[in-house]
Amino acid sequence: MNDLLIARFIHVLSIVIWIGGVCMVTTVLLPTIKRYFPVNNRLEMFHKIESRFAMQARIVVLLAGLSGFYMVWRMGMWNRFEYPNFWWMHAMVLVWLIFMAMLFILEPFILDKKLKVMSVQQPEKTYIKVQRLHWILLILSIITIIGAVIGSHNF
Repeated sequence: MNDLLIARFIHVLSIVIWIGGVCMVTTVLLPTIKRYFPVNNRLEMFHKIESRFAMQARIVVLLAGLSGFYMVWRMGMWNRFEYPNFWWMHAMVLVWLIFMAMLFILEPFILDKKLKVMSVQQPEKTYIKVQRLHWILLILSIITIIGAVIGSHNF
């Protein structure tokens, strides 16, 4: 088994777990909490459940980035970033950077505190913002995955 095969395996598995988790949170967890919990308890319940996935998400996002950059370096594909027809590679880096910032900087140091305050002042509006953010992240991720699959197969 060669290093590129291992890197690709790690990359794809990491993305399946990462974006699969985002999809589950966005399409199942958030709507379920909205339906079955009172408005004042929604963000607290969401945070309790989501925090169990947070460490997994951090690990797989790191692995996806490390394996992706390794493959680009190992195969000498840096020049692809010069061409617009490889937009999907730019999109992968952009989505990865957004999630890295969210998981390692914004969420633990800014958003958790801000959301607690906002959820007391305007719980419904805050929950809707959280849902919208997750939908935006999921849609960006899906577009990127579609582009990467199509682009990497030379369509």
